[in-house]
Amino acid sequence: MIRLTNIKLALDHQAHELEQAILTKLSIDAEQLINFTVFKRGYDARKKSNIFLIYTLDVETNVNEELLATFSDDTQVKETPDMAYKFVSQAPSELKNRPVVIGMGPCGLFVGLVLAQMGFKPIILERGQEVRQRTKDTFGFWRKKILNTESNVQFGEGGAGTFSDGKLYSQVKDPKHYSRKVLHEFVDAGAPEEILYVSKPHIGTFKLVTMVEQMRAKIFELGGEVRFNQRVDNIHFTDVDGNECTTQGIDGYQNKKVTGLTLSNGEHIETNHIALAIGHSARDTFKMLFDEGVYIKAKPFSVGFRIEHEQSVIDEARFGNNAGNEILGAADYKLVHHCKNGRSVYSFCMCPGGTVVAAASEEGRLVTNGMSQYSRHERNANSAIVVGIEPEDFVTSEFASNRDYVLAGIDFQRKLEEKAFKLGGENYDAPVQLVGDFLAGRKSGEHGSVTPSYKPGVTYCDLSETLPDYAIAAIREALPAFDKKINGFSMSEATLTAVETRTSSPIQITRDKETLQSLNTQGLYPAGEGAGYAGGILSAGIDGIKIAEAIALAITAEQQS
Repeated sequence: MIRLTNIKLALDHQAHELEQAILTKLSIDAEQLINFTVFKRGYDARKKSNIFLIYTLDVETNVNEELLATFSDDTQVKETPDMAYKFVSQAPSELKNRPVVIGMGPCGLFVGLVLAQMGFKPIILERGQEVRQRTKDTFGFWRKKILNTESNVQFGEGGAGTFSDGKLYSQVKDPKHYSRKVLHEFVDAGAPEEILYVSKPHIGTFKLVTMVEQMRAKIFELGGEVRFNQRVDNIHFTDVDGNECTTQGIDGYQNKKVTGLTLSNGEHIETNHIALAIGHSARDTFKMLFDEGVYIKAKPFSVGFRIEHEQSVIDEARFGNNAGNEILGAADYKLVHHCKNGRSVYSFCMCPGGTVVAAASEEGRLVTNGMSQYSRHERNANSAIVVGIEPEDFVTSEFASNRDYVLAGIDFQRKLEEKAFKLGGENYDAPVQLVGDFLAGRKSGEHGSVTPSYKPGVTYCDLSETLPDYAIAAIREALPAFDKKINGFSMSEATLTAVETRTSSPIQITRDKETLQSLNTQGLYPAGEGAGYAGGILSAGIDGIKIAEAIALAITAEQQS
């Protein structure tokens, strides 16, 4: 087939115009066109009075070879690449030890699924509840302020991405087209088929719940095993020669290999291959790995607030008179500002027509996140407005005294979450401030036209107490700058909700670029967001496929030797 890119048509074009655009571009007659499919559809809204749809099309004609030769110098006319997923291995008839996957967020889910599809019968260990019970626990927290520290927005089947916008787009390089494998598996599990072709696909929480259940069922059918309420408390090692390692004998650079793990209930599982897909909030597991000498390094992350506007404000600013168009849907945005103090402020995890949610996973600490459903029909739009934090910030502040302490970022996050919890009233109500008051440096008393969506509830206050001074200064500079790009962004009655700290993992569990194993621990495969190798549902799924392939190839090679 032939892939045509950058085919532009008016927003309100008729269906027949798409076929005509193909005939015109290729200079062929209708009789020569066999069929075509839409591979991708996006839009160009830079001029809101003149919005275009932009198509990528896969076209079949009876003169494919001739056309490819004729348009050999045209970058918009190329042969359609082979994007079909091909398994790298099949499990041997007898496995010495089954591979284990720790965590069942998007990354762990795809590690387990792909391993199961290759016949390796993985054991998946999830510290939280199955997704439907987890949903009950999470909504219970939002209604009654009763936090289950093992079953919440962060922990449980489906991972943090379940309570999000369900965005399925990413900027990661994907030369092997793993993203198509992820999207097709989601469609097979019940996702709308449009995610295969819209430029910014999303699913929403309620659809994700059912999809996760379907994918779990497929893993079971293929011989895999999923265990809930199974927190891993220890991973066991020997040195590379098989001699016992003691904690005292392990430092950050000593080579060792995985022999098994112990669960919180005392059960021991022998395995030589562990996919570590624990997510960005598994702080106790980070500490365990650090104490056991697994190589970890501190990495940058970001902190800030959730900002809310009425969705109509964003729609009007982005689409003008085209606001409300069914194809365009609820408008989103992506903003960045480089501040005079050297900091960068940017929007993150934008949720059109969504809500701000309570995302705490530890007692006495308050965290916010954003979520929306497939319809995106809620009154408000929200996104995180966050400031980049470097490891140097952890070790030169009140949050850490030891410059070599790689977990200092966790201490930093916890202090901010504790401040927000106290300021909100120590009952998981969130501290909130109107943008106008925040910019003026005065405490807010009540909401204006934008009603905060955060549940359980909110407390109006001065948010300058929740973040370091340099972060507050950066956000105060950025908001008026964002208003120049999105009219109304810094409107006085927009609301800010504190505090957003879980933008990404504060550590990286560094792995070898070729084998994808830990730099100093053979058989341990750091994966996904928690290890610092993904940043959303799609990229986590892609990383999960990579890890599954690496484990499959390693097991096959070992049992053949």
